[in-house]
Amino acid sequence: MASFKSTKIPIYPKLGEKVTPDTLYWKNYKAPVQIKEFGAVTSIDFSSLAPHNYAVTASTRIHIYGPFSTEPVKTFTRFKDTAYSGKFRSDGQLLVAGCEDSMVRLFDVSGKVALRVFKGHTKGVHVTDFTSDCYHILTGSDDYTCRLWDIPNSTELTSYKEHTDYIRCGITSKLNRDIFITGSYDHTLRMFDARVEKSVMTMDHSQPVESVLLYPSEGLLVSAGGRYVKVWDLLKGGQPLVSLKNHHKTVTCLSLSSNGQRLLSASLDRHVKIYNTTNYKVVHNFDYAASILSLALAPDDESIVVGMTNGVLSIKHRKSPEEKREMAGKQRMQPVYRIFVKGRNYVPKKDDFLVSKPVKSHLAKYDKQLKKFNISKALDTALESWRRNRKPEITVAVMKELDRRGTLKNALAGRDEQNLSQLLNFLIGNVVDPRFTPVLVTATEMILDIYQAVVGQSSVVDRQLVRLQELVEREVDYQQDLLEVLGMLDTLFAASLPRKEVPCPGSSRSNGLAEGSLGAPGPQLKAA
Repeated sequence: MASFKSTKIPIYPKLGEKVTPDTLYWKNYKAPVQIKEFGAVTSIDFSSLAPHNYAVTASTRIHIYGPFSTEPVKTFTRFKDTAYSGKFRSDGQLLVAGCEDSMVRLFDVSGKVALRVFKGHTKGVHVTDFTSDCYHILTGSDDYTCRLWDIPNSTELTSYKEHTDYIRCGITSKLNRDIFITGSYDHTLRMFDARVEKSVMTMDHSQPVESVLLYPSEGLLVSAGGRYVKVWDLLKGGQPLVSLKNHHKTVTCLSLSSNGQRLLSASLDRHVKIYNTTNYKVVHNFDYAASILSLALAPDDESIVVGMTNGVLSIKHRKSPEEKREMAGKQRMQPVYRIFVKGRNYVPKKDDFLVSKPVKSHLAKYDKQLKKFNISKALDTALESWRRNRKPEITVAVMKELDRRGTLKNALAGRDEQNLSQLLNFLIGNVVDPRFTPVLVTATEMILDIYQAVVGQSSVVDRQLVRLQELVEREVDYQQDLLEVLGMLDTLFAASLPRKEVPCPGSSRSNGLAEGSLGAPGPQLKAA
């Protein structure tokens, strides 16, 4: 009796990851250091002065961390309610923060007690920032107002109430002390000049605005809200330049690299996207374990700090040159050379006997079931979650083997709602893959033949069948469009080729008639 032959799993070519300078640059970070905070991390801000400490606002506290510390070097807890938007002044000596209790507090970084408390807002203050002259503070609140405050006198200078919803983001100009921009849940961005009583520019983001960012030249403004990241040209009166939709959940924060050539956006979808600011294409992507609320990039891109909704602060540090050399110097321990050459020069003697061991073959689970002719169990084993998700080629190979044996229809029959749903889910995910289409189309036709009598009895299966139908119809439309394009290209290529005359031997230019045949008298008939 012949031995059982295991199922042959085809090896498909894999597309290698495209290695770009951006890939090498942004992958050059160590494993993240994670710190558990007391609540969701809503704001992260780096000091512009060395050693570039950063302030983390979470719950009712603001922690200040050193560049490589895992414990806070300073903590401010003088908040009666949730704190927001802890921001350093440009000299790194003062820190301002808003609060849900509508008060704005100013702290000396080297002290503990608030130096100033600004009162005037009637609802929570989510936006705080220093102006470029370091003597004024911008605040934005849920009471729809944004205000400018004078630090030395603790007085309110100006108040604007043009927004019609919560103000959740804002930024001041670093080139002009009187210019600042706010973003609101009323979908608008407004630029204000403290010397004018009204806003000087308005832009419609079409979504509640969560974050704003100015380029260093301050000619371009970036806004984030909903699933969109939009770029505006301020020198052309707020004209929209680019609208990016690379996230599938709300974008919550923005950041800019040290050279201004890369834009970072973070979202509730747990991703950080990095864009090239020349063409605004995504050049790299970071994944995190929870939804992201805050993001900050250290000067010189030495660290990426991300705050998440689960209260975890994730810090990635760039590898130092010494660590790079150390990693490059580490090589796998190679066996000693003598182990490789051992026995190679051995010459068998005349009376030696060769004792060979039988090679024991280990069959996979689905092959063991196939060997026992348990076709349904073999298919169930091939449809296990980790196998169908990570190695769908194994599942397809088992189906192909069952089809070759003529038992695929029997293996697909007799399934309950859960098993059928699992099978349909696999077909939806892989039927349009050109590697698997020939096999899976056959399996799909068999499933429709077997279970058409029970359509309408399960809402889950019905929804999946509708999804499968839409998927196949869309793929058919794509194929038709591709065939049309291919026909157009064939016509263009044929028209662009030079024409050549192919001479035919024994024929002339006059319709292929032999010379002398044109006008020549026909044969004479003899009279009877």
